[in-house]
Amino acid sequence: MTNTKRTILFVSIFAFIGFIALQIPVAQLIGSKVKFTIYDAFAPIAGAFIGTAPGILAVFFMQVLNFLAHGAIVQDAGTIIRFFPILFAAYYFARKDKGNILVPLIAIAVFLAHPVGRTVWYFTLFWTIPILAYFLRDKFLLARAFGATFTAHAVGGALWIWTFSLPTQVWQSLIPIVAAERFLFAVGISVSFVLVNNVLCFLEKKHVVNCGLTFDPRYLLSPLRQYYEKK
Repeated sequence: MTNTKRTILFVSIFAFIGFIALQIPVAQLIGSKVKFTIYDAFAPIAGAFIGTAPGILAVFFMQVLNFLAHGAIVQDAGTIIRFFPILFAAYYFARKDKGNILVPLIAIAVFLAHPVGRTVWYFTLFWTIPILAYFLRDKFLLARAFGATFTAHAVGGALWIWTFSLPTQVWQSLIPIVAAERFLFAVGISVSFVLVNNVLCFLEKKHVVNCGLTFDPRYLLSPLRQYYEKK
């Protein structure tokens, strides 16, 4: 199988799995009809296995499939905004570069440029987490996951405050909710990564699929780690 065909195959596989994950809601965004789903814990890992650009493309197609499956109806502005934050999470998780720091900094600046944002400036302290996680992501999977999910939150929050008229009190009430949900998403991202890392390596070992992917041996079960290191 050529590299191009392999990329198309795995983009399609990740897009399909992500579409299924999008159908399992776990929470609803305040001010909109849009819901968080299991997808938020799965989508960011795509680029770690198939490359940054193909991973972002797969995440985009996950959302396009979901959009078309539900009649291609824009329920509100939140439906459109929802397309973008997770793309940045996928980028953060797949690639380590200055963009990991620049994106949350821009989000902080955009949020604080809004009159309401300035009254709840401390809300943006959440978005310093991706910046701090940048220096720890190579050592700790959970730091990488926290960086990814809070990058998505930063982009979403910056867009949200300029789109919806949410008062200061609402942003204040969101603080404990954000802390809890992002902790769960970071754990979910980490678990998803370990699971997919092992499943794909197992399928390659059993010659079910010719993956041609790079796995992280630190998060492989011992028999799979031995197989991968002998390749």
